Amino acid sequence: MSRLLDGFELSRRRWLQAGGLGMLGLGLSDLARLRSTAALNAAQDKGRRRSCVFLFLFGGPSHIDLWDMKPDAPEIVRGEFRPIDTNVPGIQVCEHLPRFSRVMDKVCLLRSTTHRMNVHGPACSEVFTGREYFGPPTTDQATREDWPSLSSLMARFGQGAAGMPPSVVLPWYLQFPGQSKRIAGQTGGRMGEQHNAFLLQGEVERADFEMEGLRVTDDVPMNRIDRRRNLLGRIGKRDTRLANVSTATFDGHTQSAFDLLANRVGETFDLRRESAETRERYGATAAGQSLLLARRLVEAGVGLVTVNWQDETKTDGVNTCWDTHQGNFPKLQNLLCPIFDRAFPAFLQDLDERGLLETTLVVALGEFGRTPKMGQFSQSANTQKTGRDHWPHAFTTLLAGGGVRGGQIYGATTRDGGYVQDNPVTPADLTATILHHLGVDFTREYDDEFQHLKRRLSEGRVVSDLG
Repeated sequence: MSRLLDGFELSRRRWLQAGGLGMLGLGLSDLARLRSTAALNAAQDKGRRRSCVFLFLFGGPSHIDLWDMKPDAPEIVRGEFRPIDTNVPGIQVCEHLPRFSRVMDKVCLLRSTTHRMNVHGPACSEVFTGREYFGPPTTDQATREDWPSLSSLMARFGQGAAGMPPSVVLPWYLQFPGQSKRIAGQTGGRMGEQHNAFLLQGEVERADFEMEGLRVTDDVPMNRIDRRRNLLGRIGKRDTRLANVSTATFDGHTQSAFDLLANRVGETFDLRRESAETRERYGATAAGQSLLLARRLVEAGVGLVTVNWQDETKTDGVNTCWDTHQGNFPKLQNLLCPIFDRAFPAFLQDLDERGLLETTLVVALGEFGRTPKMGQFSQSANTQKTGRDHWPHAFTTLLAGGGVRGGQIYGATTRDGGYVQDNPVTPADLTATILHHLGVDFTREYDDEFQHLKRRLSEGRVVSDLG
């Protein structure tokens, strides 16, 4: 609440929270994440609604060990894993991705993703925002100079179904243990934090997970909520001047909150409505249940769902999530591959079975790949002979659905997987491609509140030859 309530006297803040917004089960910080969707609904395509699920593999997976293997290279390059055939002749992937190998006909391996930033935070920023990092690579933490994320661009300029936010992030904002701020590039940044996507945060892998504050209860039905809305409107019109919040902004946030309640959006976020068999199909992990929730959000009409990978190593400051400076092969074989190989194919198959894959673009990548040689130093002194260091010069993006032709390889890397050989694709190109798919003009401009300049949503190009 602190961001929007700067300037409130303490007693007023406590009273408003407890006596006004608290009656709704929503705090002002929750309302600030929401955007009124009335104007956006009028601009919907006449055809079927398009969506995108952006799966961010935080930490940087090893492309050479997973989906751009080099079996004929020296052992120091090819590593311990062996390739297996997929259901597409001529395409192979890692032996520890057997389920993934059986949905290869739905997937495009874009092996030519590239940029130049080899530090986690700035590299995350480049992938999330589609822009080169603005400063020296000396911090992983957010600053007010951050470029706006794709999720925030969609929150401001995108479309969502009635009562649904156009952009949702789940289940967390990425943040390294021991650091006080989230990683750079995940929110509105210099476009303004008021344009942040809706953050659906929580332990989604729990069997009883639900989003608090968005469920209409029997003891507080909608007619009582409507009366409270009228009271809140009278309070807000008189007192928003104390909070440095315009009446229009306050009313817009309030309208969005009531839209969510009236459209029973809490039911969309409630994974308990899925069968035990379906939840088991995805796996009882944060990544698996996040993708299941992403499918529910796509069904409900959310335009962009950003899923940030989370696993038990999120609290490891040395090898967080897909980061493998040490013990690269056992971590991939015993932890990461089993989670991914269960959740991701299940997600693609579920979308396909429900007729959603054709209109839903699925994008999965990390902030970079890993070094061509085992133990090769590129950035981190934590790297040992059993690990691979950061490598942004060439890595793989997984694409599926949304008109992308499955069963293909796009682009190529050199014999050691170290550099792009043809068809390079930058984070800017991916951003432009995603926005184009979602019907957002990526050449449109926004106001840069930090430098007071006009900025295009993306400086990239649409990768148009994927169909």
